[in-house]
Amino acid sequence: MAPGLAPFTISERAFERRVQRPQSWYLDLGLLGGYATGGAGGGRTYHHTAPVGMVASLEAGIDRILAEGIEAVTARHQAAGQALQDGLEEMGLTLFAAEGHRLPQLTTVYVPEGVDSAKVRNYLLERFNIEIGGGVGKYASTVWRIGLMGPNANPTSVALILAALKEAIAKA
Repeated sequence: MAPGLAPFTISERAFERRVQRPQSWYLDLGLLGGYATGGAGGGRTYHHTAPVGMVASLEAGIDRILAEGIEAVTARHQAAGQALQDGLEEMGLTLFAAEGHRLPQLTTVYVPEGVDSAKVRNYLLERFNIEIGGGVGKYASTVWRIGLMGPNANPTSVALILAALKEAIAKA
């Protein structure tokens, strides 16, 4: 799915109790609610024109899921995420999230002591065309975020990421 698109559902009760947030182009629930319901007084409310590329991407993603089957997609992501997490721990790395709170699609791992996070990430990108994310906020240089989603959630990708990361850490 394209970045910037976040389909979700919300119950009427939750919508009524929503926290008032600053306006945002992507997730202004008040504006979106008015758009979905026709606005106050029954008039039409205009929110935005959804980017066509995002909608096409959503459709393509849903088509892939339907073709593979939701149970198979879920199992594939779970297996790939577990294999990545096990492999990272076998390399002696420490996972950020506690056991029982980890996502198969996104694994956050601590950067080893004395390793330059940015150098490793740049090496992975330049040498292997693999992009992993740095941390955010106070964790900007102390964790890596590794995503395994969609077609990348497979054993071959896991093996490549683990081997490439091991090499990149050694070079750093």
